[in-house]
Amino acid sequence: MKNIPRLRYFIYLSLIIIGGCTTGKKALQKGDYDASVLKAVSRLQNSPKNTEAQEVLKTAYTFALQDHLRKIEEAKLSNDPFRWESILYDYQKLNQLADEINSCPACLILVPNPGKYIKEVEDSKYNAATARYNSGLGYLEVNTRQSAKKAYYEFEKVQNLQANYKDVKVKLEDAYWAAVTRVVVQPIRVNSLTYKLSADYFQQQINQFIAEYARNKFVVFYTGQQATNQKIAPDQVLSLDFDDFIVGQTYVKERVEKIKRDSVEIGQTREGKPVYGTVRATLSIFEKNISSSGLLDMTITDWQSRKIVTQQKFPGTYVWRDSWASFKGDERALTKQQLALTRRKQILPPPPSTLFLEFTKPIYNQLVDQVSYFYSNY
Repeated sequence: MKNIPRLRYFIYLSLIIIGGCTTGKKALQKGDYDASVLKAVSRLQNSPKNTEAQEVLKTAYTFALQDHLRKIEEAKLSNDPFRWESILYDYQKLNQLADEINSCPACLILVPNPGKYIKEVEDSKYNAATARYNSGLGYLEVNTRQSAKKAYYEFEKVQNLQANYKDVKVKLEDAYWAAVTRVVVQPIRVNSLTYKLSADYFQQQINQFIAEYARNKFVVFYTGQQATNQKIAPDQVLSLDFDDFIVGQTYVKERVEKIKRDSVEIGQTREGKPVYGTVRATLSIFEKNISSSGLLDMTITDWQSRKIVTQQKFPGTYVWRDSWASFKGDERALTKQQLALTRRKQILPPPPSTLFLEFTKPIYNQLVDQVSYFYSNY
């Protein structure tokens, strides 16, 4: 019971400390006037008669207003072509503070009719959009792919500021296509009719990849057919060719094991007692491996100069395996696993077209990873 007064004292002290934090007093002392206003408003919404929050709000809003207006005037006098964006920011912050105060009845008594700068915001947006638009036009005139990319981002900013500013939508489109690298992916060459079907499936996977490619919006892929139909003049051509491949190389290996097992019941005495002895068997284990492998050449060529931009080869291997066994002797010498292996029948391997398709799977993964990486920052 003696500790109760002390406990109350600590609770009271804690409330004072918490109250001081939430009134915005500390933010005011640090010169963060916006945060001070917002904290004071929040406090007065819950506790309208909090005297400290009242004093903080009046002082902090006065300082915040003066601070933003000072920054606006300084920005207007600067030579920064994009100064209107910082001016816009300060006007928007003042409007935000006004909205917060307007949402608090107790605050409006202390700061009646906080200023709203709606026209100033719209004018700043227009002036900022004009500056970005002119900057975009300047980048377009340079007439390089990199400058067109910069122009595209400038026109994007214009749209964010003024969605229907002049002909910004047209300029955005012009800048985009001036920045784009058009890549035509030629059909895969396979010098074999036997594996044409499997190569077609591999081609379909690549076509799906380039159709869904979205890592870099400034790179657009076309199939050879699309390029022909749309009369695309490519910037680069990506060629794929199986330099070499072998399908169905067969290797059969036999391993012979002499097996014996002791303490196996091999009979009984006349009295019916078990007789133990050693049993033996010869186990022949057969392993068949059918190996298929290939090497895909990827070459990216500049269409105008006909010079190779990059070239890389991707290997792929697939091994189909089968195993079975036979034995001579006493089956009691074998383990359960060995006995099960002797009862397996040799199975037919997949057709060559399937083996071809299987070894292309690791090649496909390597290919799309490399293409994605190569064009990621193009």
